[in-house]
Order: sequence, then C-alpha cells, then structure tokens
Amino acid sequence: MHNQQHKIVIVLLEEIGSKSGQASLLHYYVIICYDLSMVRKPRLHLPGGVYHVMMRGNGGQDIFFSDDDRYHFFLLLQEGITRFDYRIHGFCCMGNHIHLALQVSDESLSKIMQNLSFRYTRWVNKQQRRTGHLFQGRYKAILVDAQSYLLELVRYIHLNPVRAGLVKDPGDYLWSGHRAYLGEETIPWLTTDWILAQFSQQTTRGRQSYRRFIQSGIGDGYREEFHYGAEDARILGDDSFLERAFRQAAIDAFKPPSLNQLIRVVCDDYGFKTSDLSLGTRQRGPAEARAVIGLLAVELGAGSLTEVGRRFGRDVVTLSEGVKRIRSKLAVEKLLVARIESIRNSLI
Repeated sequence: MHNQQHKIVIVLLEEIGSKSGQASLLHYYVIICYDLSMVRKPRLHLPGGVYHVMMRGNGGQDIFFSDDDRYHFFLLLQEGITRFDYRIHGFCCMGNHIHLALQVSDESLSKIMQNLSFRYTRWVNKQQRRTGHLFQGRYKAILVDAQSYLLELVRYIHLNPVRAGLVKDPGDYLWSGHRAYLGEETIPWLTTDWILAQFSQQTTRGRQSYRRFIQSGIGDGYREEFHYGAEDARILGDDSFLERAFRQAAIDAFKPPSLNQLIRVVCDDYGFKTSDLSLGTRQRGPAEARAVIGLLAVELGAGSLTEVGRRFGRDVVTLSEGVKRIRSKLAVEKLLVARIESIRNSLI
C-alpha cells in the first residue's frame, strides 16, 4: 500500500508537470501529505462516495435524552439532505452513538458533519441547559466501496441493536432504518431504493429478500473493517477503488476553499448570520469571528485580508490587528485552538 500511494504521487506529479512545465514543491508537499506514514491523515472526499460515519458521545455519555431529541436529529438530517444533497442509505441511533451509511455528492463529508454536529449539539445544550461538547472529538468515517460493501454495511448498521443485546429482532428497534426498509414505517429522507433493487426490481420481493438477508446476519459479531477500514484506516475497498480515492483526494488538495465557504463555516460555528459580521459593533464575538476568517483566508488561500475587510466593511489595518490578537491567543487558549482546528478540518 505504501508503494502504491507513492506510485499515485509520481503519476500525479507527471500530470501536473505536463501541464505546467514542472511540478512545484508546494504541489509535491500537498500530495505527499496523503502518505500513510502521516500521523493524522486528511479526510478523503470522493464525489458520490459512501461513508460509514460514526459519532460518539463525549466520554461515552448519552447523546439522546428523549424521543424529541431523536426526532430533532432526524429533522436535521432531512434539512441537511436538502441543503447538501447527500443520501442516507442506513442509520442507527443508539443511546451514546450514531451510525450512518451516508453518500455524499459534491459537498464534502466534513461540511455535512460539521453542520449536523454543531446544530444538534446546540439543540441538546439548550434542552439540557448545559454547555460544552456533546460529541467525542472528530467523527469517524470510513470511505466504503459501495458496489462491494454497501449491502453488508447497511445490514451491519441495522443489526447494531441486536449485537448490543437491546432487542432480539431488529424490527423491534424503533431508531434505525430497518423498519422503513420493510415498509413498516415511512422515513422520507431515507434512501431505500438502491439496496432493495439489489434484491429485486419489484418492491415487495425486494423487501422480502432484504428481510432474509438481514436475518442471515443475526449472530454475526463485530466487523473490524467497518470501523477501521482495511490497509488504510480511512478506506474499505480493493486496490482500484483505493487508487481512485487517493487520486481524487490529491486533485482536490489543489482547490482552496472559497471565501464564501470559509465565511459560512465560521458563521455556523459561531452561531452568527453572515450579516452579523458587517454590523457596526465592537462586541467580542463578531470581531473574533472576522479575525478567524481573516486568519484562515490567508492560510488556506481563500482570500486576502483586503478582500475579507471589503466583505465586512472593515479597514484592513484593523482586521490585521485582530488577526494578530488571534495568533497570540492561540498560544494560551486551548478552546480557541480546538475551534479553529475544527473549522480548518471542515474546509480541507
């Protein structure tokens, strides 16, 4: 696998070199960051890719405290599907963690999950009259070769309550997609047609075959590959699938986020509207958000401080001073470091 990735690096360098005359050291650095020896590997975005997404409560704590919480989470999924154009092929909401079989379109999984986790955390904190993190660090996601593994992944997710000893029949668990596949309830945002079509083009027969397929998996235990991938902990698929994923990831690495994308992500994180940052106020929140945008715009190539200042009607000198203050705070404020790291990860 190590040699395979270096082969991909060499091919990409040759392609870049044929277009630009030579591959710059910056391009080489960006691509080589996808090497398996890196301690913290970047997210892989494959348009149309299917991911096994896992979200766990901070310190193992519960993330659902009532049925209203679960229904609100479903609402956020439905709104997210409309906004980001993704699909959910399977899901299971347990007490302290969530499994999703999620298929992206052009928007990256990072943006989808940042929006979902932020909005759900805000809901729970308001309901519970609390503050702080709800989820444990970054979500975990495995990019899955759908043609080879999606059927088994959906079965694995829908049998999670059985493996946990909560029910003997997955149909008795109310908070997964299994019952919708059987036609026993309607979940409008759940995509069931792809899975059912693998069994039969006729819906009734497809559901019957799906039920038998699920039942045949009862008794199966923990599947490590669905949690940690194969040779690369981010991917589950054969060599050709891995090569396609790494190639797309390296190409995407050359595309900096737009200034609009950066502003949207920062505003979502701080809970502001974009228009809030243009108001003539000296309040700390909007000023800090503007400075964070300025810092990351320059760092990620999304724009200059002049462009950021023009966007919010701020003098570039004032904005530059704000960025300097943010850099100074990063040396002592761990929460600010974590916040900016989270924003950065959702953009790259």
